[in-house]
Amino acid sequence: MNLPSRTSRMRLPVSPLAGRPAPESLLADGPANHRNSAQPLKILVVDVGGTHVKCAGTDHADPQQFPSGPRMTPAQMVKQVLKLTRTWRFDAVSIGYPGVVARGQPVRNPQNLGRGWVGFDFAAAFGRPVRIHNDAAMQALGNYAGGKMLFLGLGTGLGSTLIVDGVVVPMELAHLQWRKGRDYEHYVGDRARKRLGEKKWRAKVKRVVYDFRNALQPDEIVLGGGNARRLKHLPPSTRLGDDLAAFRGGLRLWDDRARRDGMHARSLDPVARAKSSNGRRKAPARTPH
Repeated sequence: MNLPSRTSRMRLPVSPLAGRPAPESLLADGPANHRNSAQPLKILVVDVGGTHVKCAGTDHADPQQFPSGPRMTPAQMVKQVLKLTRTWRFDAVSIGYPGVVARGQPVRNPQNLGRGWVGFDFAAAFGRPVRIHNDAAMQALGNYAGGKMLFLGLGTGLGSTLIVDGVVVPMELAHLQWRKGRDYEHYVGDRARKRLGEKKWRAKVKRVVYDFRNALQPDEIVLGGGNARRLKHLPPSTRLGDDLAAFRGGLRLWDDRARRDGMHARSLDPVARAKSSNGRRKAPARTPH
């Protein structure tokens, strides 16, 4: 297996709250000259998938989406995002990319989208600073609660990321060969679910989870992606990911100054949102750093 280079890894301090993501979604600014350093940036988070592109932001906690598909190019994606968010105010962009990212740039075209993603100037297209991370890694970051966690994204394909003590390591476990010369994604991706039927697909997912647990020995496994909720029973030491995890992870990509200035954005945290909406639920206390 070709592990990601060190340049594709990311270290992030995260509050180790047992059993749930850390409640704070940290924001920070981009380049110092982009706006007044006393103000936190407003972030647009774009989660690019094989069937849909979803958008949320600092002031827009309810994700908006539009269809993607096998012919969508990066220019088409940006055009649609800007159209969808034309009334939003944002100063920087986080992109969850469904493919391999190194040094903050895509290095392979995604398998389930169009061509032209490698070398595309996203910052110029958006007219703002952009940070790009593997989409599974961004979801993992939003779900992380400390220790050693393996994230598996069950969507159009199979995404995977390992986080160990705050170090994020995007992986490509989906394309390891498993059986009969086929890779893992062939058995647990969305095409496999449609081909095999729900019952057999669930059995394959459980077997894959078992194999990866034995190989990587994580403290817990988080299952995310659109198909994760199709599982009737979760394997031991496994939990479902948070629907807003990708967007919280996208905010955390810009947390450079938040750790210094204590600026926290809770708009994408479901606990904080519930508290603000009904006044009854309280977010769990943060563990002191």
